[in-house]
Parts: sequence; C-alpha cells; structure tokens
Amino acid sequence: MANGHPLLMLGLPKGSMEDSTLRLFAKAGWQISISSRSYKPTFDDPDLDGRFVRSQEVSRYVEHGYFDAGLCGYDWIVENGSDVVEVSTLTYSRATRNKARWVLAVPEDSPVRSVDDLEGKRIATEVVRITRQFLKDRGVSAQVEFSWGATEVKAPDLVDAIVDVTETGNSLRANKLRIVETLLETDIRFIANQTSWQDPAKRAKIEQIALMLGAALEAGNKVGLKLNVRRSQLETILDALPALRNPTISTLSDSDWVALETVIAESAVRELIPRLKEHGAEGIIEYPLNKVVY
Repeated sequence: MANGHPLLMLGLPKGSMEDSTLRLFAKAGWQISISSRSYKPTFDDPDLDGRFVRSQEVSRYVEHGYFDAGLCGYDWIVENGSDVVEVSTLTYSRATRNKARWVLAVPEDSPVRSVDDLEGKRIATEVVRITRQFLKDRGVSAQVEFSWGATEVKAPDLVDAIVDVTETGNSLRANKLRIVETLLETDIRFIANQTSWQDPAKRAKIEQIALMLGAALEAGNKVGLKLNVRRSQLETILDALPALRNPTISTLSDSDWVALETVIAESAVRELIPRLKEHGAEGIIEYPLNKVVY
C-alpha cells in the first residue's frame, strides 16, 4: 500500500462474466467479496481495490486511468478503440473455456448467403464499430444500428441481419437464425493503463496477478498423476505413453521400483490409467491442481 491507499484499482466485469471471474481470482489466491446489489468489492489484499462495471466499459476506464488494470473482452477493446496494454490472455467465459465469436446471422429462410448479399440492408448489433469496419473491408454498404439487447429477436421483422456474440450457437438456433460469417473471435484480456504500466511498483503487482490468474486457468483442465512402476518396466511405460515423456522419477526404498509423477490433461486420464495398469503400474493416484506455472 502507498500512503495507506491501495496500490492498484481494478476494473472487473459485471454481469455474465462476474461469477466466473470471482472463481478464477479465488483459485489464483484472492478472495473477493461483493453483495448482490453492490458494485464495490472487498479484497483480502490491502494492495487492491476495484469496482465492478460492465465489460463493455472496462477498457475505456482503464485507458482513462480510473482503473490501473482490469479484465474485459477483447471485443470491447476493439469496439472502444482503447489504447491499453494487453498484459495477458485468459480464455475463460460464462459457458465454456472456448473463445466466443461475433457472428453475422440471418433468419434460416433468408436469401442472404454471404456478406455481399447485405448491400443496402439493415443490421442490428451491439458492436457497431466492429461491424462497420467489417463491411467497409468487404466493400459492402449497409445500415448498421445499435441494439440495446435481445438482438436475436429483431430479425427478420425489424432488421435483415444481426451481428451477435455466441459461444455455442444454441441461442441463435433457438431463434431460427443461421450463421453466415464470423467477424471476430474474442476472449478475456487482462489489460493495464499505459501510465500505470510504467510505474515499477504497479507493474510488478499487475504482473503478479497476471501470472497467478494464468496459472489458475492453466490448471483448470489438468490433473496430477502419481504411480509406482518396476524399474524393469520403466522404459516400456515411457515409450508407450508419450504423455509421460518428461515425468519426475524418484527412487523408492525398494530399489526395484520407481515412482513417477507428472501433469496431464484431465481428458486423457480415462485412456491413460487403464494403459498404465496394463503395463504394470501400481498405486496410481490422480489429484486436482490449483495452479500450473511453466
């Protein structure tokens, strides 16, 4: 803390990203408390203070210096044209760990098959700047209007097409919309104010947070694995299982046996453990991870 004041003011996304952001910070080591009606969180780190605002606004407030750093979608950095430092990329979202996409969509029975077919048409979207630039790059002239929400229901009665964000496409399909093209892939960026980034103390704290958030996210789809194997079978297991190419190998009290420990993708466990067992491994233990730092 500097002169009794927090070192960093953070901008955190309110709304659909709020819960997943709180969980990520908790896994990274920071407990953030907030009441259901409040925008002012409480941190268990005296160096930190912050506010919850809409993700659409975070990059503007970081650029203007109200926040030293913050998390927001890459799409809103582009839409706002914000001049900020992109410290790290954090691929997490409200439904999946996949990137979200801003897509051009039309009703299923629309004659529109490509962006060229939208010449002279009307498009509704929250990302007016991105959409206009996309049309300009394609040489298409169309009217783009700002949508305050519920964009999916506006086609075909109010507009000819929409540009909306999707992770799974389920909402678009439910509203009988067909994707024509992807304009932008987006994920969460940890960003910093340009002046704050030049301050050594602030930069060190920002880099600490970025490291730990990234480590917590990296651990999300990995597990640790321990097992014992006869020394005579070690090479066979290593050759047969590429995932264990660089494990930690420890000698046991019985010199005929060694212990292996490694980190693998959780999705690989169901295939690996039976194969390990077939090759003579014993005492196989799978355990969850909180953080992985490379």
